[in-house]
Amino acid sequence: MNVIKIFIATLCLSLATAASAQLTKEQVKQRQEIKKSSKKVLQEKATKEARKEAKRLKKERWQTVPGALPLEKQVDKGLLMESEFDEDLFPRYIMGSGMSIGQNYDGAKMQAIELAKQDIAGQIQTEVTALIENSVSNNQLDPAQAETVTKSIMAGKSLISQSLGRVLPVLEIYRPADKKDKTNKNKEVMVRLAYDGKMAKIAAKKAARAGLEQEGQELQEKLDSLLGW
Repeated sequence: MNVIKIFIATLCLSLATAASAQLTKEQVKQRQEIKKSSKKVLQEKATKEARKEAKRLKKERWQTVPGALPLEKQVDKGLLMESEFDEDLFPRYIMGSGMSIGQNYDGAKMQAIELAKQDIAGQIQTEVTALIENSVSNNQLDPAQAETVTKSIMAGKSLISQSLGRVLPVLEIYRPADKKDKTNKNKEVMVRLAYDGKMAKIAAKKAARAGLEQEGQELQEKLDSLLGW
C-alpha cells in the first residue's frame, strides 16, 4: 500500500474512537514501510498530498485564522509528524482532533482543544494496549498479566486526559456559518493536536499504575520495562 494512503487514512479530521486495541499485521507492515522510507521521499509525498487535502478543505469553506501558517503548511506538518515511529513501531506523536461550534471563537476553540485531548487519550489507550498485546507474543508478559495491565489502562482514559502535558498545535481552522443564513453567527472550529509519544507512554503508565497498586511490584516493574520508563 502506498505510504501516503496511510497518511490520509490517519488524517481523519473528525473525532476518532479506538475500535480495536490490537495492531493488525497489515498495520504493522504499513508502519514498517514508512520507517524504511527516506525522509526526503516522505517529505515530497506528504507535501504533494497536503496540497490536495488543503484544496479539499478550502472547497468546504475552511480557512485559517489571521497570522497562522497557510493551510497547506499546517496539513503538511501533520502528515510528516504522523509518519514518525519509534523502534517499537509506536508513533512518535499521538494525534488527536476536535471540533466545536459557537458564536464565540475562543470558546469554541477551547472546547475543540478539550475534545482533541480526549481523542489523544483514546489513541494512547489504543497504542499502548496494542504494545502490551504484542508483548505477549514476545514473551515479555504472560496473557494474564497483559489482561490485567490492559484493563487498568482502558479504565484510565480520564486520568490519561488529565495528565497530558504540553500538546503541540498542528492544525487550527474555522468555518463561518453559511452566508445565506444571516441569523446564524456561529463559527465551526477544528483543531488537531500532537502529543509526544514518550510522554504518551508515561501518561498511560500512570493510569495503569493507579489500577495496579494491588497487583504487586513485579508486574509494575515489567510495565516499567515495557514502556521504557
